[in-house]
Amino acid sequence: MSKARLVITAVVADGRSQGEVARSYGVSQGWVSRLVARYRAEGEAAFEPRSRRPRTSPAAVAETTVELIVRLRKELAGQGLDAGPDTICWHLRHHHQIRVSAATVSRYLTRHGLVVPEPRKRPKSSWIRFAAELPNQLWQSDFTHWQLAGGTETEILSWLDDHSRYALRVTAHHRVTGPIVRDAFRAACARYGIPASTLTDNGLVFTTRFSGGKGGRNHLEHELRRLGVDQKNGKPNHPQTQGKVERFQQTVNKWLAAQPPAATLAALQAQLDAFTG
Repeated sequence: MSKARLVITAVVADGRSQGEVARSYGVSQGWVSRLVARYRAEGEAAFEPRSRRPRTSPAAVAETTVELIVRLRKELAGQGLDAGPDTICWHLRHHHQIRVSAATVSRYLTRHGLVVPEPRKRPKSSWIRFAAELPNQLWQSDFTHWQLAGGTETEILSWLDDHSRYALRVTAHHRVTGPIVRDAFRAACARYGIPASTLTDNGLVFTTRFSGGKGGRNHLEHELRRLGVDQKNGKPNHPQTQGKVERFQQTVNKWLAAQPPAATLAALQAQLDAFTG
């Protein structure tokens, strides 16, 4: 039983004076008077604990801003784009001249049921961010599969800067081959300069070093050797090593899924060009 119920019962039901009840329960007589007056005005509702929330919050986010946060979340997600708190903050700052923290955006997204909280203890290893310290210090590459409107299988090849996660070159092909990987790398180098190193998985279009020594170096390996670029490869069956380009491909696939299906390879390439800007 709450103290408020005890105090009100002592005064109203037992007929004790407010001063005596205040002394017995170690509270002020003014508080007892307010409780009794509340009970006589509201009845049983007076027994419920009162909210301690302030009546005014001068620093609270305006309701129009909250509505804008919710709208941006739905619009970005509907277009297949990233709709996280940091992205929403960027749009608010650059397009609406509104500055709020990512934590504030996250809080309102949760309140409106747009984010399902998943509280779990993060491993200490998750606090370590593996990233190149400088642009062109390390490029990552990989390719993912995509179907055209008619069901034709295609493959999308991506080259990504590890430092900034900038998409250096994203191209669509019926099938990614060694010469295609080399030519895409050359095109990216012509525009952005030669990287110090590259990081890929162990696909044969990237490296033959794990193929038992058959066939010698492939096209990309010859090009990297000619330019003096250090080639790095992740461990077999460990895509987390190439996590940045893997995550980028997820974003590309999500965005493409929100667009009208491309019927031809040229149409798919046009969509990728629009995505990368």
